[in-house]
Amino acid sequence: MPILDLGAFRRTAITATPFKHMVVSGFIAPDRAADTSRDFPTIEHAGLLPVEATRPGPAFKELIRELTSPEMTDAFSEKFGQDLRGRPTMVTLRGRAQEKDGRIHTDSEAKLVTALLYFNEDWQAQGGRLRLLRNGTDLNDMITEVPPALGTLVAFQRSNNSFHGHEPYVGVRRYVMINWMANTLAAQRELMRHRLSAQAKKLLNYA
Repeated sequence: MPILDLGAFRRTAITATPFKHMVVSGFIAPDRAADTSRDFPTIEHAGLLPVEATRPGPAFKELIRELTSPEMTDAFSEKFGQDLRGRPTMVTLRGRAQEKDGRIHTDSEAKLVTALLYFNEDWQAQGGRLRLLRNGTDLNDMITEVPPALGTLVAFQRSNNSFHGHEPYVGVRRYVMINWMANTLAAQRELMRHRLSAQAKKLLNYA
């Protein structure tokens, strides 16, 4: 049985203003949530890591295969009205948040569509809840706020006003992010940046 519920994705309406976005609860099938969460790789430091730099278990590997499948790209293309077929994808993971994370920003122009899928069993903290925003200066002027609960998907189309951020949180905050990229060079450049950052953090942890 599939891990990801494309039916739930297709049934969820997209909001067009101020930028295209959607939130899907239960994107991971309920009977597969526990084993995919268990197989999320151990990540000891903050920052994004390319999925290739981690050691996930089998259920999580299966989830990544589904997330990067042509069928998934077709579904996102239809939902966002943007042809993503043939575009390179970049998959990164985060296991921990640090104080500086969550500052208001828009993604780089190299990214066309961003999707975040969360893996946190029970989120009680006020910090760390993703906010999609109406502007780039006020974290409280939000369109919606999304707790990073297990199986919740947040997806949006990158634009000059696709502002997002969250209140500070320090600790375990797990998600997988997939970006459909403008071109292969952009994807390679972003992945290299994340690899170098991860290597630097490992060295600092061992120092």
